[in-house]
Amino acid sequence: MRPVLVGVTLALAGIVSSGVAVVARTAVQAPQALDWHITATVAESCSCAVSCSCNFGGNPSRMPCEGNRLISISKGHFGDVDLAGVAFLVTFEMRSWSKIYVSDKVSEKQNAAVEALLPIAFAGFRNGMLSLQKAPITMEITDTRVRFSGPESAVDMEVMKGFGGKPVTIMNLPSPAFQNYTQFKSTSHTHAASDGHHWSHTGTNGFTSTMDVGSGR
Repeated sequence: MRPVLVGVTLALAGIVSSGVAVVARTAVQAPQALDWHITATVAESCSCAVSCSCNFGGNPSRMPCEGNRLISISKGHFGDVDLAGVAFLVTFEMRSWSKIYVSDKVSEKQNAAVEALLPIAFAGFRNGMLSLQKAPITMEITDTRVRFSGPESAVDMEVMKGFGGKPVTIMNLPSPAFQNYTQFKSTSHTHAASDGHHWSHTGTNGFTSTMDVGSGR
């Protein structure tokens, strides 16, 4: 799934779902007023066939497109809020709904900054958002295996190997979220929730990539 990078003038909302702390407007300024930048590792599995045509500027090979995406920020800031170490998991049905789980290890200022960044850097996930809450997130990312999970979702995927047994890599894809792209294939890609949203896939698309975006780009 492709994120849509757009500039949107939005003030911080109050509570977007149960489990989200109320953040005063003074805690984080309005998004349009601040300089921001993030460099992150992205790991995703979706229900599309390998390789997902969305990441190449096309449309899903399967609808509904169901996915889990992990964003783990290695360095970044939103105004004066340091975002290094912030991670969040997005569970989504493309063009329909999303659920966002921010790691319960982040500070309240970091949590508020993630919320403020959603309509700017992750507008495709912010639209149709059913919930945003802090929750435990586990992740294990190596060159050959990726595992991550949240309260209702889990992904386990393994790298696809090409000529000479080397990982299949793709360079210079259209989106800044999909640079240094490495192709994976899911061994398990699941979501099970009490609201009736659920799926279980195997052998579907997966990838890791570097996302490098900011207000100056």
